[in-house]
Amino acid sequence: MRWFNNLGIVAVSTLIVRILFPMMPVGLALVASEKSWGLLNNVPMPHWLAILAGVVVFDFFIYLQHVVFHFTPALWRLHMVHHCDLDFDLTTGIRFHPVEIVLSMVIKLGIVCLFGPPALSVLIFEIILNSTAMFSHSNFRLPPVMDRWLRLIIVTPDMHRVHHSVIIRERNSNFGFNLSCWDRLFGTYRDQPEKGHEGMVIGLANFRAAEKLNLPRLLAMPFTRRHP
Repeated sequence: MRWFNNLGIVAVSTLIVRILFPMMPVGLALVASEKSWGLLNNVPMPHWLAILAGVVVFDFFIYLQHVVFHFTPALWRLHMVHHCDLDFDLTTGIRFHPVEIVLSMVIKLGIVCLFGPPALSVLIFEIILNSTAMFSHSNFRLPPVMDRWLRLIIVTPDMHRVHHSVIIRERNSNFGFNLSCWDRLFGTYRDQPEKGHEGMVIGLANFRAAEKLNLPRLLAMPFTRRHP
């Protein structure tokens, strides 16, 4: 049932975003390049460097967007759908409210207009973002040594699992989806949960009944009164 609810959320999100707005950021990046919109279209640099810069800029703003969604009450109501999952696995990485998906798309379009990244960098970033979201939400454990070295560059499952803790101060940490450097640079990095990964509780304190986390209630959740 949990998988059904998670996949139901992503089906609705896909219908809204993937069908109604197919490849919009990439298409807008092509327009921006043609019309010289954005910073990267007006600063001379090798094309490969513009592509790399575009990916890094997008990754930073997705980190920043994530932080804003946690600390802005109206946006947190939307993001709760992602965090109220009582378990942590691959499906958690695709569990987002459709309205949050649309807002995220609007933010990406704004980034394209403001910075003018090459269309290829936008496409590469989308592929990386979707791949790393699946990886960071997966429920397998890397060997400790591998995890310790790998998280110096990218977000590992153990690193991101802390972000899904029921403890608020742990939930408000490890916001990165791909590069781990942003959390380290801005002081939002937390190495391990207080109770360890075996003892930590996943989800939100006010939403613990699995039978009440069905698809209709998940869609209505941002518009109900009860929220942590």
